[in-house]
Amino acid sequence: MMILAIDTALEACAAAVLDTDAGELLAQEQLLMKRGHAETLMPMIARVMQSANVAFTALDRIAVTVGPGSFTGLRVGISAARGLALAAKRPAVGLTTLSAYAAAIVGRSGTAPVISAIDARHDHAYFQIVAGDGSQLVQPGIAPIDEVIAASQFGAPHLVGNAARILADRWPKDGPQPVAVDAQPAPDISWVAWLGAAANPDANPARPFYLKAPDAKPAAPPLAQAASS
Repeated sequence: MMILAIDTALEACAAAVLDTDAGELLAQEQLLMKRGHAETLMPMIARVMQSANVAFTALDRIAVTVGPGSFTGLRVGISAARGLALAAKRPAVGLTTLSAYAAAIVGRSGTAPVISAIDARHDHAYFQIVAGDGSQLVQPGIAPIDEVIAASQFGAPHLVGNAARILADRWPKDGPQPVAVDAQPAPDISWVAWLGAAANPDANPARPFYLKAPDAKPAAPPLAQAASS
């Protein structure tokens, strides 16, 4: 199976081509950035596809991170994945950033639970908790940092995500301490690709997974403003 993977959910822009039959990435590229995903992504995809020497029509599916993450970044990646999937007549598969973070840890953390955590600002984090074998312990959600820590009742965890260090710095000193802290700014694009190969396209559509409403609110129309004054 040939997979094009895309990630623009957080503070990186990344793309990769995975050949599951060969068991390897044919090409990959990642740039850390807070802004500029829209201008960066399509040229990056073109370079990765050229480096892999793979035509878009040879792809079996396109995998993309769908959140939680930056609202603008998510729209960029998902729109690109949908457009390319439509043009190539291939399915687009959506993977959460939380699962992509956890996938890199599951299997090598032993029995330690894995807490994936993403900074949601305002002293909150998006998070999920899985067991060492990948089975879900706490479903994806958003909560204050202290509540995320309190939800970890499964032993000393492995923390991963761009909020991993935030959790580690607030971790109670009188309880089981984290076995490791992987404060990654974005998921490993190779795991986005492998998850995309394993996912069921019908059950994992390429649509936003927000977990909360946008912070920014649209301005009221002039007539509505006048009526309320």
